[in-house]
Amino acid sequence: MVSYLAKRGISDKEVLTAFEKIPRHLFLDPTLESHAYEDKAFPIGAEQTISHPYTVAFQTQLLQLKPNMKVLEIGTGSGYQTAILVELKAEVYSIERQLELYRKADDFFVLHPPGPKRLIYGDGYKGFSESAPYDRIIVTAGAPEIPKDLLKQLKIGGLLVIPLGEKQQTMLVIERKGSREFHRTAHGDFQFVPLLKETQGLK
Repeated sequence: MVSYLAKRGISDKEVLTAFEKIPRHLFLDPTLESHAYEDKAFPIGAEQTISHPYTVAFQTQLLQLKPNMKVLEIGTGSGYQTAILVELKAEVYSIERQLELYRKADDFFVLHPPGPKRLIYGDGYKGFSESAPYDRIIVTAGAPEIPKDLLKQLKIGGLLVIPLGEKQQTMLVIERKGSREFHRTAHGDFQFVPLLKETQGLK
């Protein structure tokens, strides 16, 4: 899988090394284990999916992470992206709105440390102001709009990586240049499950 990612343009050696070290099959249902290293998305429950490895690597590379950066992740999901960020020595705060997935991720990181600095059950649109500002913010679901709270919680000089759009998303990198100044660049089209508001309990 790592050689495939490199062939597709993932050039950050630290990112590739993190993918070598984090076993993707641990984040999937055991029935899917034989397919874990294919570049495919798979269901993880609560009508959510684990993203393609390439998508996870692409977003991670766009973050331009350095050790000890404070990162806010919107959408913990299976915890795979979270684990990659932790492996890259980021201080990770991760938010999940689906109670079922939040509980699964919490249990997973108890069994497979290290985990994020803080795992939060909450609304990703609101971010997590308690630990703001953040050096980096990554959104792992398709956002129909850019949440204003996330812009407020980004450090000056910080980056927000967010797939923007409804049926199809454009991957944006938004750099905060000043208190009210932001610069955005586009980095191709992707498809994500939608970013939803408010928390969702077990059915």
